[in-house]
Amino acid sequence: MLDGTKTKPKILIVEDDYDNQKFLEIFLKKYYDVVTCESEQSFYKCLNDYSFDLIIMDISLKGNKNGLELTKEIKNNPQYKNLPIVCLTAHAFPKDKENAIEAGVDVFLSKPVENFVLINTINDFLKKKFVNNF
Repeated sequence: MLDGTKTKPKILIVEDDYDNQKFLEIFLKKYYDVVTCESEQSFYKCLNDYSFDLIIMDISLKGNKNGLELTKEIKNNPQYKNLPIVCLTAHAFPKDKENAIEAGVDVFLSKPVENFVLINTINDFLKKKFVNNF
């Protein structure tokens, strides 16, 4: 919608907690085309199967890699390095934020986050992305 077409921006939610995953999916699907995953294996499958406009990444995930490791890999890949990543996590200590920024997240939000803050954050990044593509 932000790019003038009738298709919604596509967002990947990487979240291991089922309840959080479902809440985000239900809440965000009003505005965006939402895909969810919970582990590094499903993450890579989603990344290969779809083209995303933004990723919402939790730090704790199922599997061998956490969200910060996945973020580093994305940001070091020329194909995905400009893909915005919003870190949304319960890890709320200053060191967690520092580690997330060092990994390459574009913004760090700690849970719980106000719904309007999450929507505004997503929309700000999507506007920048679509403006820069024209």
